[in-house]
Amino acid sequence: MITVEHLSGGYEDVPIVKDVSFTVEKGKILGILGPNGSGKSTLLKVISGILPATAGTVLVDGKNIKSYSPRSLAQKMAVLPQLHANAFSNTVREAISLGRYPHQTGFFSHWSERDEQAVQYAMEQTGVTRYEHTSMEFLSGGEQQRVFVAQALAQTAEVLLLDEPTNHLDIAHQRQILDMVRKEAMECGLTVIMVLHDMNLASLYCDELLLMDNGSVRALGAPHKVLIASQIEEVYQARVTTYAHPEIPKPQITMMPSSSEYQQRAVVEKSDFHITTDYIQLKTNVPLKTVSSAVHNPGIGWYDCFLNRSVAGDYVVSDVQQEVMVFLQREQFSPTSTVVMLTAVPTQLYALNEYSAPFGSVFVAVTAGVGNAVDVSRTHERQDTPYIGTINTWVIINGCLSEEAFFQALMTANEAKTKALQAENIRDHRSDTIATGTATDSLLIAATQKGEEMRYGGPITNIGKIIGKGVYETTVQAIHNYKNNA
Repeated sequence: MITVEHLSGGYEDVPIVKDVSFTVEKGKILGILGPNGSGKSTLLKVISGILPATAGTVLVDGKNIKSYSPRSLAQKMAVLPQLHANAFSNTVREAISLGRYPHQTGFFSHWSERDEQAVQYAMEQTGVTRYEHTSMEFLSGGEQQRVFVAQALAQTAEVLLLDEPTNHLDIAHQRQILDMVRKEAMECGLTVIMVLHDMNLASLYCDELLLMDNGSVRALGAPHKVLIASQIEEVYQARVTTYAHPEIPKPQITMMPSSSEYQQRAVVEKSDFHITTDYIQLKTNVPLKTVSSAVHNPGIGWYDCFLNRSVAGDYVVSDVQQEVMVFLQREQFSPTSTVVMLTAVPTQLYALNEYSAPFGSVFVAVTAGVGNAVDVSRTHERQDTPYIGTINTWVIINGCLSEEAFFQALMTANEAKTKALQAENIRDHRSDTIATGTATDSLLIAATQKGEEMRYGGPITNIGKIIGKGVYETTVQAIHNYKNNA
């Protein structure tokens, strides 16, 4: 465990680091963030004793580091500095073996089995074993960085101070090094403090973050308490936005351009919709921001091609994603920029309407196969095999929506669809109750993101009113088309 209490210090009489306090428990990782010149590296140097502290104390296992001899402190604390001067042409093994120096005793110290195990383990963990007998000068910057991490690891100290440990490393080796550090902390009780420029890596691998601003602590705590967009913008003087990592409960940061005015934005027109016997297509000149429950490319993204593909009523495929991918490649659509929905309704039965609005316009396109409609409140009573029956809805907006508005628009559109089913007396044949949809409905909201942002998309907002009216009317029209063809 390491405790820093009201620590100040710097170069000569210049207080670069000012009144910094924190504690890192055994087995935990603290990440230090901050813009260039904020004092991150200086803080590590003051903590390690490389630079003298002008005020405050540093405690390792409750003992002031000033009371340790240099050798005993080196046995407790390993330091990986930001820059390395290679004055000698050491081999990788020789460079890593220097990490064992603090553990050598006496004038005629000998190399012990424990020393050898520590070096071999450090090489394996950092992936540099194959370079063991290679001279350092023949390694790339990233390979050298991994060697120096291994040197610090071979020191087998209880506290590890790392200044930019992922410097020069590609993403695979960044993950390897940080996974190794995380593993050592969790399994061996290593206490780690590391300076990182990459806020997303810091969020993923650190238990707590310390955000520095002009030598002082601006924020300290769990990643979600530090990586707040407004706080990061103020410290770094850069526009950012935050979002949740897709797999773990950690925030991630995305940099935003200073202005988006220069970016070309699409204007969707009715002539952009095309119909063939196989699919209904919307192709735009630039990508639209999209939220959907589509079969291909669901979720949130930016896409410039949208397909509502008609398939046979007995379409049964074990791997739908693979079948759709083959279809896209055969038809020469880009898999990464195309959203695909599937419907058993013939394409000529779709309904498309345009609605004007002060902010622009809204297109609503619907295919409604309601022959196998269900009442969602009664499906728990059914034990039958799932079957096809699809209402596919597109809402295409010439306007700009906030994240909140996108999801509220989804709710508004779904409510309008349900109301249309009620108005048309579409029933669940098993329960003989009013249907709320079908088993495989799909919904898409896409926006050009051009113009003033609309923060909300609920039913009483301007955009919500148009979506409600548009989806209701267009769904009714699509149901009529389906019934008349039955």
